[in-house]
Amino acid sequence: MPALPPIGAEIPCSSLAVNTPMQIGTRLVSVDFRGGFKHRVDVNPDDPINSVRMRLVGLKYTAELPAADGEAAGGTVTIEQNDVDVDPKSLLRLTQQSPPQYECLLDLGTCTLTIEGPDEEPLVLTPKGEVTLVGKLTQYPPQGDLFQLKNPVDYVDPAKPDDVAVVLQKFPAKAGGL
Repeated sequence: MPALPPIGAEIPCSSLAVNTPMQIGTRLVSVDFRGGFKHRVDVNPDDPINSVRMRLVGLKYTAELPAADGEAAGGTVTIEQNDVDVDPKSLLRLTQQSPPQYECLLDLGTCTLTIEGPDEEPLVLTPKGEVTLVGKLTQYPPQGDLFQLKNPVDYVDPAKPDDVAVVLQKFPAKAGGL
């Protein structure tokens, strides 16, 4: 019988999101994010037999930005956890016993997106709504399985919450076994 990961376990996972489309202002770019995340397994009181909650205890992805017209260098973009995940919303659910299949919902709502250009101050943005990656897995931890954004994500400057600065349109992240 396939098992869920043990309560209290910390599970690191490397990840790569290639050809990730982002809209920065009016400019559309495609970048390759490299990094990963780490979860701590918690009890899911709503369904302790078939699922566990996953507390995000670390996440960081970085990508090189291509240079814009007339610029010598492009800079970097970083997605990083900056807040403690006090209320674990990520979920790993066993959806089928044999062969084992899982659905993994990764909540990245505590993560910021930072853009650093060659000659400018870093721009730190927060998500304007939920940020969830969804993966259909045959094992956990994942071994090269694909996670996708549930919906595109708007990022805003907290000082200007009505002005969308960046839209992360997709995040096709392969996780684990990389």
